[in-house]
Amino acid sequence: MLPTKTFRVPRIIITGSGASEQVGEESKKLGFKKALLVTDQNLVKLGIVEKVAQSLRGSGVSFAVFDGVYTEPIVEFVQEGIKAYRGNGCDFLLAVGGGSPMDTAKAIAVMVTNSGSIEDYKGLGKIPQKGSPVIAVPTTAGTGSEVTPFTIITDTRRDVKMLIGSPFITPEVAIVDPSLTLTMPRDLTAATGIDALTHAIEAYVSVKAQMISDIFCLSAIELISGNLKQAWTDGSNAEAREKTMLGALQAGIAFSNSSVALVHGMARPIGAYFHVPHGASNAALLGVVMDFSLTGNPGRYAHIAKAMGEDIGGLTDLEAAQLGARAVETLIKDIKVSSLPELGVDKEKLDKLAPQMAEDAIASGSPSNSPRQATKEEIIELYKVAYEQ
Repeated sequence: MLPTKTFRVPRIIITGSGASEQVGEESKKLGFKKALLVTDQNLVKLGIVEKVAQSLRGSGVSFAVFDGVYTEPIVEFVQEGIKAYRGNGCDFLLAVGGGSPMDTAKAIAVMVTNSGSIEDYKGLGKIPQKGSPVIAVPTTAGTGSEVTPFTIITDTRRDVKMLIGSPFITPEVAIVDPSLTLTMPRDLTAATGIDALTHAIEAYVSVKAQMISDIFCLSAIELISGNLKQAWTDGSNAEAREKTMLGALQAGIAFSNSSVALVHGMARPIGAYFHVPHGASNAALLGVVMDFSLTGNPGRYAHIAKAMGEDIGGLTDLEAAQLGARAVETLIKDIKVSSLPELGVDKEKLDKLAPQMAEDAIASGSPSNSPRQATKEEIIELYKVAYEQ
């Protein structure tokens, strides 16, 4: 008998080019009256927020805009957003943007219905009450935040990226419109795309993997690896953008239910200590960590190679796994994913902080899901190897 597993997804997922035009209609159907539209100023300037606003107006749904998310999510953004939500008499959150606006909106949503501060809920399963409803409209193909029960908020006073997880955080509705990604710059396309590939790979090799999420993982790996380079090469390639974004969505669903592993555990301290965006940290680490981990479950890594389109006929599982790792590294190189030095990570500071970063990574819990367990000393070495890539 297989052990009992739980699989969760948002109540409604709408996909396809132009899907964001349904924001107003879906809000009205669900009986929502006034949104706090959480976004960033760049998306306001690009006109993306106005497109969503037109949909709300067309359906008679009121809204107030909170566009103060200008970095990765921090406690202060959440506090400001709570004031805006209450001050404008809102009854739901509408997140429009990449992972930062979505994670901020999700944190605001739970904090308007729960006491204390967001720092009180660091960890998993600590939020006692359901938050206000969230409709998430991603504008990048990477984080998967539109379908996940997690938010990552930085406590700037302690330089700690807090992972907060609860079923109460999952958005009510995810509206995934690939046309919103057509203006994504190349470097963001690369970083978010490899972030999504990391989600799919780690969810597939996680010790918490389950049969339903496996389906999403392998499909996501095929879609992302087969289309990300094209989307990066030609940002106006609508088909490549759509398939990459669908892969990112599937990867988000997968890791929401099977969790992530060593890459994510190591990435969070990089973000906290060096202020590197989460997706870029994952992307810079994936190849090195994959090389380290594949001996822990070569059969699973062989499946990843096959999903990426590699010919694994006649190879042992370990040989196929290594072929898959090379394919990932080639993709990373082809789309010029930024290295740790290029992301502004100082070697002297990294060498000094690596022992603490390794402890922080282990404490996050994600590395324990890895098919090959890494010691503190091995994680320190992996940081050094990653820096030299």
